[in-house]
Amino acid sequence: MAQKNDLQNLWHDSTLIAVDVETSGQYPLSSEICEIAAVKWQNGKVIDELQTLVRVQNPMSAEVIAIHNITNEMLVDAPAIHTAIVQLHGFISDGFVVAHHAPFDLGFLAIEIERARLTLPRQPAFCSSLLSRKAFSNAPNHRLQTLIKFFQLNQGQAHRALDDARACLDVALRCFEKIGADATIAKILDYQAVPLVWGAYSIADLRSHAVYAVLVESLETHKDVQIIYAGGSRPGVSRTVHPVGLVRNPNGDFFVANDEGDEKSKRFFLNKITAARL
Repeated sequence: MAQKNDLQNLWHDSTLIAVDVETSGQYPLSSEICEIAAVKWQNGKVIDELQTLVRVQNPMSAEVIAIHNITNEMLVDAPAIHTAIVQLHGFISDGFVVAHHAPFDLGFLAIEIERARLTLPRQPAFCSSLLSRKAFSNAPNHRLQTLIKFFQLNQGQAHRALDDARACLDVALRCFEKIGADATIAKILDYQAVPLVWGAYSIADLRSHAVYAVLVESLETHKDVQIIYAGGSRPGVSRTVHPVGLVRNPNGDFFVANDEGDEKSKRFFLNKITAARL
C-alpha cells in the first residue's frame, strides 16, 4: 500500500500539514520562536490542529509585539521551545509540510529540531507563496493577508500562528486544485521549481565548516567578528562586523551584519566569506 508521504501519490491522497511560526525577530539564531501552529489535512478535510505559545529567553521588543500582539507576559507560563518542537516534530512526521514564505519557517524550525537532537524531516516542503505566484499571477501581490482577501477566505487574526496556518492551507489547496486533480506530489514540486529540503536549513552543517562555524558562534555569543569578504566595495580586506542574523536561502545563504561604524545592516553571502574569527 502506498504511504501518505509517497511522492508519486496524487496530492489529494496525501497528508498535507500547514505550519506557521511567530518569532521575536527576523532572523534565526539571533531571534526565537514565540508561537507554533500546524493544521493537518487528509482525505479532503482538516483532521487535527496544533497550537502553542513558546516561552522566550529574551524579552521581545515593542516593535515585534505590535506585529503579532503576543506580549512577553503571555509567554511567562508557556512551554519551553524543546517541549513545543518535540510536539510539532511528531505532528508533522506523517505528511508534507506547507508554509507561506516557507524558507522563513523552515529556517527557524530546523534549528530547533536539531537542538532537540531530532531528525530533520526527509520529505520536501511546499511554499504557498511560491505556488500562488505561478498559479495566481493575477493576484495584487502574494502576501498571505492579500491572498486571504483575493480568495475571500476567513480573515482570522493576522500574524497569529493558527489563523495563518489555516489560511496557508486554504491558499495551498487553491493552488493544488489549479495545478490539477491528477497532479502527483512530485508534479507539484516540479511546478514549484524551487526545492525546499529541510537539510538545506541545517545549522549543524554550518558548524562543520571552519569559517561558517565562527559566524554561528558570533551570533550565539553576540560577539563581533572579523571577516574577509570576496565582494562588495572592499574585497579581500579584513573588516569587523556586528552579527545580526544568518539566513539559509534557496537563492544563496547569507550573513547579516553591521559594518563597523555603520548602523545599516548588510548581507554577506556565505560563499564569498573566505575567513572569519571572533
